[in-house]
Amino acid sequence: MDHAADAHRTDLMTITRFVLNEQSRHPESKGDFTILLSHIVLGCKFVCSAVNKAGLAKLIGLAGETNIQGEEQKKLDVLSNEVFVKALISSGRTCILVSEEDEEATFVSPSLRGKYCVVFDPLDGSSNIDCGVSIGTIFGIYMVKNSEPTIEDVLQPGKDMLAAGYCMYGSSCMLVLSTGNGVNGFTLDPSLGEFILTHSDIKIPRKGKIYSVNEGNAKNWDEPTAKYVENCKFPKDGSPPKSLRYVGSMVADVHRTMLYGGIFLYPADKKSPNGKLRVLYEVFPYVVLGGTSRRSGFHRQAQGP
Repeated sequence: MDHAADAHRTDLMTITRFVLNEQSRHPESKGDFTILLSHIVLGCKFVCSAVNKAGLAKLIGLAGETNIQGEEQKKLDVLSNEVFVKALISSGRTCILVSEEDEEATFVSPSLRGKYCVVFDPLDGSSNIDCGVSIGTIFGIYMVKNSEPTIEDVLQPGKDMLAAGYCMYGSSCMLVLSTGNGVNGFTLDPSLGEFILTHSDIKIPRKGKIYSVNEGNAKNWDEPTAKYVENCKFPKDGSPPKSLRYVGSMVADVHRTMLYGGIFLYPADKKSPNGKLRVLYEVFPYVVLGGTSRRSGFHRQAQGP
């Protein structure tokens, strides 16, 4: 028996242990933030399980409704939204929830109310559900500023987020998180049912060889964007051309950018002059992650919340 290997396996840094270690830096904390994150982690595990068996459980296909963005909802979208709303409310640590799938913010009843506001996209990239491409959950956490929660509490600048992260459901399930002290990635070990630290202190490389954009929209771009992408393909300085990689799920495209560098674009165009990315629960969380890693590799133009 390889006792050294067994010892190494039992000394795993789980996400719960990691967050508790972070909490220990703040002796005044009462554990509320840790409890909230544990419920987000539970929601991610549930959705991961649902994604993995979506075809068998007939969770793919349209649910027959549209969300506030005018996008057709998938059955898995609806389920994911319900999972996170219920998990966040039951934590007893939230007061306002804002989901991409809901037209109005959810105000938690006073008996279950806490001090945190959570904004989230429960299932980003849902158009890729049926073909098995990576999809994910994006979230950001604010602290409520008013004694009586109002919608203004979630309309704060992205820099005021206490934490942000995403969970990608693909060939493996990976949760990337920042609580303001670096960016770390945790991969779900199905045999343990635990997220294990596998990517510590993620840094976006200063230089990347990849550009990621939907060139099918090129005819509607403004001139500066078109020139930039043209230079990626035909550099004027004699350098090698950049490689194009575009999945169509923001979580997957930005995750690759976080690890490999390069640039991800979803520019405004003639059809969508204000952009299509939502500032509150898509752009702001990634601004936090990119900024905390101390090297930014994203470019976005997005509409206001």
